[in-house]
Amino acid sequence: MYVINLEAERKEILKRYRNLLNAWGKAGEQKNKRMVRKAFNLAVTAHKDMRRKSGEPYIYHPIEVARIVAGEIGLGETSIICALLHDVVEDTNYTIEDIRQMFGDKIASIIDGLTKIKEIFDQSSASAQAENFRKILLTLSDDVRVILIKLADRLHNMRTLDAMIQEKQLKIASETIYLFAPLAHRLGLYAIKSELEDLALKYTEPEVYATIASKLEESAAIRSKFISKFIYPIKKALATHGLQFEIIGREKSIYSIWQKMKTKQIPFEEVFDLFAIRIIIDTEFENEKYQCWQAYSIVTDYYSPKQNRLRDWVSSPKANGYESLHTTVMSHTGQWVEVQIRTRRMNEIAEKGYAAHWKYKEKSLTESGIDRWLSKIKELLQAPDSNALTFLDEFKLNLFADEIILFTPKGDIKTLPAKSTAIDFAYNIHSEIGNHAIGAKVNHRLVSLNHVLNSGDQIEIITSNKQQPRDEWIDFAVTAKARSFIKEALKDKKKKHAEEGRKKLEAIFLELGEEMTKIKLQKLQECNKFSSPNDLFYKAAMDEISLKDVKDCISQSDKGSWLNIITRPFGRTKPQLPTRLSEDVREKLKARSGIAPDEDLNYRISDCCNPIPGDEVIGFMAGDGDIWIHRTNCSEAITLMSKYGNRIVKTNWSNREASTFLTGIRVSGFDRLGLINDITKVIAETLGLNIRSFHIDSTGEVYEATIMILVHDTEEINKLISQLKQVKGVEGAFRLGYKAGQKA
Repeated sequence: MYVINLEAERKEILKRYRNLLNAWGKAGEQKNKRMVRKAFNLAVTAHKDMRRKSGEPYIYHPIEVARIVAGEIGLGETSIICALLHDVVEDTNYTIEDIRQMFGDKIASIIDGLTKIKEIFDQSSASAQAENFRKILLTLSDDVRVILIKLADRLHNMRTLDAMIQEKQLKIASETIYLFAPLAHRLGLYAIKSELEDLALKYTEPEVYATIASKLEESAAIRSKFISKFIYPIKKALATHGLQFEIIGREKSIYSIWQKMKTKQIPFEEVFDLFAIRIIIDTEFENEKYQCWQAYSIVTDYYSPKQNRLRDWVSSPKANGYESLHTTVMSHTGQWVEVQIRTRRMNEIAEKGYAAHWKYKEKSLTESGIDRWLSKIKELLQAPDSNALTFLDEFKLNLFADEIILFTPKGDIKTLPAKSTAIDFAYNIHSEIGNHAIGAKVNHRLVSLNHVLNSGDQIEIITSNKQQPRDEWIDFAVTAKARSFIKEALKDKKKKHAEEGRKKLEAIFLELGEEMTKIKLQKLQECNKFSSPNDLFYKAAMDEISLKDVKDCISQSDKGSWLNIITRPFGRTKPQLPTRLSEDVREKLKARSGIAPDEDLNYRISDCCNPIPGDEVIGFMAGDGDIWIHRTNCSEAITLMSKYGNRIVKTNWSNREASTFLTGIRVSGFDRLGLINDITKVIAETLGLNIRSFHIDSTGEVYEATIMILVHDTEEINKLISQLKQVKGVEGAFRLGYKAGQKA
């Protein structure tokens, strides 16, 4: 419980303000200090009667956001003032016009952008976050500081998330991992990106977070000793060659360790690259490349490098401005160690991203990767695709993508996401070139439009005025820009042919002696699995729907109606939720909206994560009214929580539900005679569980089996996994969706 002591709070506010000035490092400049002090005084006055969920004075929050902006991102006076005032217009009686009169147009404009972003994420309408996401991105092309301050705001909210109720924690954490962490990564804010990911994991999977954090702490002394021994000969050699440098050991983030455990399907103890050695060189801009490679040469004189693990982002920086040499070398103890080599300038850009990039921009005459990326954002915003949810998903895909460097026939550089195809390259040049592309020459060799490009390829696009975009292009286009233009072109093309297709279908129905009703057209659409009537008419216009197709569909529909009546009592339905969990979801939705869902509403267990009693779960109300139950750590659930916060309900199973639930386990090890029999005995005879399916792949002496079983709860599956590990020949066993070493 928070105890209010006004005098102690006043002292704490002043202490935090001094910390902000120290982080900024420009307190000595009277003009800067005066304007920041003016903003601080206004913020204190405006928020004087407001408190956070924790009970603390609200003013702590804007001061801390301003400190992050100054110290951790490295922004200046304007951004600090905006951070101090970022909630004033939203939460108090002050208006944008008041801010404009006191601080000028630029600060008013940035605060207006921050207020609009806050409105977007606070809205409760179904997909308000996705529908308004373009507004957030518009601020990137207008003034990127809006996004940088918003990231600082989100970071402080994540650091103080303990005070929120669990449902709110899950929504904010999911939103963070889905959008804010990748956005920080793309803007080069690696330290903030890693902390956002770790904090999101802390709330979406608290047990995983606590376990890894505890194991890191236990092994810290051993790692420290290893690092000291490893860097000793390198330090000596670098100093001998006259280099000015600093060497530090950087620990891998908890989130990235967890991702590696999941990807490699290994326990914590088998993650060897828990840290990296970073060499930071102090040198002039013109000597940077030479001295980085000199340091690389010295490191590889002492330790053997892994041949396929050299990453040269010094010669070709990443799109977000990141520059560094990465290599993995073998230590004398037989352990692989990642070594990162960069200059002080490169390190500042890596730590503080866009803000540092801007500071050093005048030293480079060429347009940087981050400038090109911001230009791409502008192009993306102007794309014709009007579906905001699709836009959000595709933008997120491009945020995560690694880049490849490509060349035009004239040698111009183009940067695209990894796994991009020739059609992506065509649309990257111009939409008209994309729309009329028929093929490409990659390194002077003729290839199809679905050819996957590699870094360093030189591409020439071949076009024809007769060519038009095709449906299958969507299947292999990777970039949001290409997919957006293809979809729009296909939509226009289908609209043009819709009337012609309708007339052709009318003629077919007339020939069959049938009336072309709306219901029959819908059946025909379902038979052919078309997503819209326009698709159906388009295919008819292209003569891809024949009289036989229509006849077969109508007769099949007629039979189907009789079959439904006969077989309905025996039909297999999707498993519904136990009554107690259904009631819990219904009551929480009623409490939130004031409207109780129908008693006969469909409650479904989602197939993507197969939650069972004992799992942390949420209920999601879909557009059709059905409520789907997901595990809170399910990737689909994280996406849903970030997009549709108001349709999500945090719920709990009762102590023991009567129903059984389908879940899966993966078992691996060394094959032997009688192994399958021993495994099934443990499942069916010892524990009395029902096996739904058993699939095994064996390569030589090694096998991997996937077993789907019906269980009551997580306690039952944890007991099963424990007993399976006692079976001779079983090296690993874990629940699907979890990984080795993690309890279900």
